[in-house]
Amino acid sequence: MNDHAPSILDRTLKRFRRAWRLGGMGRGPLKDGVAPDLPDADAGRLRQQIDACLEARGGQVSARARAAELGETYLVLDPTGRRRFLEILAQDYDVDKAAVDAAIEARQEAGDEAERRHAESYLREALVPPRVKLLSQFNELSQGVKFLVDLRAELMMFAAEDVRLQTLDADIHALLASWFDIGFLDLRRITWETPATLLEKLIEYEAVHAILSWDDLKNRLGDDRRCYAYFHPRMPDEPLIFVQVALVEGMSDNVQGLLDEDAPPGDPEEADTAIFYSISNCHLGLAGINFGNFLIKRVVDDLVMELPNLETFATLSPIPGFRDWLREHADGGQITLFEDSEFQSLQSITGAVDPVEAIESLLEQPDWISRTDLTSVLEPILMRLCARYLMQSRNGQRARNRVAHFHLSNGARIERINWLADTSARGLSQSAGLMVNYRYKLEDIEQNHEAYTGKGEVATGPAVKKLI
Repeated sequence: MNDHAPSILDRTLKRFRRAWRLGGMGRGPLKDGVAPDLPDADAGRLRQQIDACLEARGGQVSARARAAELGETYLVLDPTGRRRFLEILAQDYDVDKAAVDAAIEARQEAGDEAERRHAESYLREALVPPRVKLLSQFNELSQGVKFLVDLRAELMMFAAEDVRLQTLDADIHALLASWFDIGFLDLRRITWETPATLLEKLIEYEAVHAILSWDDLKNRLGDDRRCYAYFHPRMPDEPLIFVQVALVEGMSDNVQGLLDEDAPPGDPEEADTAIFYSISNCHLGLAGINFGNFLIKRVVDDLVMELPNLETFATLSPIPGFRDWLREHADGGQITLFEDSEFQSLQSITGAVDPVEAIESLLEQPDWISRTDLTSVLEPILMRLCARYLMQSRNGQRARNRVAHFHLSNGARIERINWLADTSARGLSQSAGLMVNYRYKLEDIEQNHEAYTGKGEVATGPAVKKLI
């Protein structure tokens, strides 16, 4: 989770509180209020409120009002109280183990087909925790789906250290996965004419290359650019994921050049290449629900229809974790990474015996990117090591680098590694300025996808193979 998650969540909760009260959805939280940290004295009253929601007395209007009141109770709590709220859901509203055992026994003792089917139906019902029924009620509320998405974002932070909360997280994930099925989502193009409230969210949610100003955003939405986002009908003003595309001639190899506001605009009719240079998931609470592969395929289809002159579809992607991987080899594993000539070159410049420590000492020098005496030594070494990292470093059968895994699993191939392609502070710290082009060759996508997901085979272009 990123560093600004708590502040985003707090702003969201404030919006929900205001929207629900203005909309008259609820009469407020527990009648006499609750202490922000939800002490034991108030926890019992919270359980009564949850039980009332589960009893479903009255009609739909009453049910929605009770769910909204419960949501407001959560909103007035501080982080300690919200965690206690979630712990109560996890512990007290889990499956009834006795009911499950009884259903299994009834299934085993069923005398005929009718009894067996009845027992199986009862078992399926018994396996659904009451909290799932409770949380499903938020689908009916204005802002309720977004509330549950952000509730999960906070839950994920707590669940990292609490197995009980992990089960609750799994329930909410399954619920959201059914609500956010790709068939329910709308793809929209974002332009400079899009309402400012939505454009502000693009600035807030951009996770790859920060949008520094309104002029920067306007440049990214120019005639030679495209921006697309998925939306859900219950969250019409909230992008779920968005992609930024540059329409260029030839495959881009430098993100600063791509984002240069002073560069002359290109002509999309003359472009032969679409570069996907930023894909941002907007909501932490939707982690594990994969929209990105569908987004890329839909955008490619739209671009081909609009601009049939486009021949190449590729990314210009960051390589997070490359320098971390290098540092891991600073305690003996480096012997297998370096050739004798590289040992000698690094030692002659730094005097260090350990080549990884030598590289790190050079990369820490503030002016290293402008010194040809350093870059001439570092470039062939880091380019080769980066190719090895992307192609061979694994977590099980999947690529260790999360961005590589995303694109490889979607059928792309590692086309080219680019030297000093991102000289921002972030780019230098995570990958020594290197970036990679993943190419989506339309006729090979399915084959690449099957080879990677089935056998772990990494599709690689000749330029990258030559580095190894």
